[in-house]
Amino acid sequence: MNLNQITLPVRDMDEATAFYRQMGFLQIVDTPHYARFECPDGGSTFSLSLAEDDGEFKNGAVIYFEHEKLDELVDSLVAKGFVFEQMPTDMRYLWREAILYDPSGNKIKLYWAGKNRLNPPWRVERNA
Repeated sequence: MNLNQITLPVRDMDEATAFYRQMGFLQIVDTPHYARFECPDGGSTFSLSLAEDDGEFKNGAVIYFEHEKLDELVDSLVAKGFVFEQMPTDMRYLWREAILYDPSGNKIKLYWAGKNRLNPPWRVERNA
C-alpha cells in the first residue's frame, strides 16, 4: 500500500488555496468546496475540503512536509510574510522541524529527517 493523500478541513477555501500556493504547492483541482495540490518533489498530493463551521471547528491532525534545505525554505517563507510558531529546531527524535499554521488553524510541520525518517536508530520491523 501507499498513502495517496491527506485532506485538511478549511474554513475559507479562497484564503486557504492562496496560502498553499504561496508556500509553493501547485493547485491541480479547484472547486468551491474542494482543492487538491501537488507537492513540488516526489509526486505526493494533499487536498483541502471546505468544512461546515459549526462554531467548534477543530482539527487535531498535523501535516508534515519534508524539505532537504529546511532552513533556506523557512527563510524564504518568512521573507514572504509567513509567521512561524517554531523556527527550525533540532528535535530529540533526530528530525529538524519548523512549525506554522494555515489560515484555518491546521498545524504544519516543515522538516528534514534524512535517513532517520525511515531508519531511526530505534527502528523495529513488526507485521502480522
